Amino acid sequence: MPAAYEELGRQYGRSRQTDHRIAAAIRAALGDSTTLVNVGAGTGSYEPADLHTIAVEPAWQMITQRSRQDNVVQAYAESLPLRSQQVDAALAVLTIHHWADLRRGLAECWRVARRRIVVLTWDPHTAGFWLVQEYFPDLLALDQRIFPPLDLLTAELGRSSVQVLPIPHNCSDGFLGAYWRRPWAYLEDTVRAGMSSFARIDAVAPRLAQLQRDLERGVWQQRHSQLLAQDSLDLGYRLIVAERS
Repeated sequence: MPAAYEELGRQYGRSRQTDHRIAAAIRAALGDSTTLVNVGAGTGSYEPADLHTIAVEPAWQMITQRSRQDNVVQAYAESLPLRSQQVDAALAVLTIHHWADLRRGLAECWRVARRRIVVLTWDPHTAGFWLVQEYFPDLLALDQRIFPPLDLLTAELGRSSVQVLPIPHNCSDGFLGAYWRRPWAYLEDTVRAGMSSFARIDAVAPRLAQLQRDLERGVWQQRHSQLLAQDSLDLGYRLIVAERS
């Protein structure tokens, strides 16, 4: 995926912006940490301003879109260019499913982090939501295959807690589930360009055309009218916080 992101990531910064509610949850999970390594940092959306942060990102295309360039190094999760226990915490936001070797990457996080690891991921045992259930079941199957199960993660991380992270209806970070109450957004090329999963499946255009027809005819609204009254929704995103014993 790092090589793929050299192409996929060209417009990433346009749709993947920091959501302040997700950022607050991540900052709370980091607790009393003062130093941080952000692994698979992308464009740096969730790097707390009050922490001294080292960003690690393999894709140069992503690095060039960062607002801050002086704290980033091009490297992989499986071989972090830090000393052992150099930072208080390691952070990984929607990235571990792209790592070539999950166990080695997590072991590297524990090698460099003195206190804790915080991981934002998606639970592959959840059923997804209307987009993947009704229009892109192959996308759901793909994500269920590439996202590691939570029990595997907690086993590798050790003593840890798992928190539900509800997604607000006006989420400003355009990952796959962000537009669950804004279905028209999935028809926009710039929105989908920030979602790596769409680049991995075929026959996208006919399914988007069906979604557009369902929206224009009011079919989607009839099926999902209950969503329009909800402020947030549990889509399976989870925040895992592991503490060093």
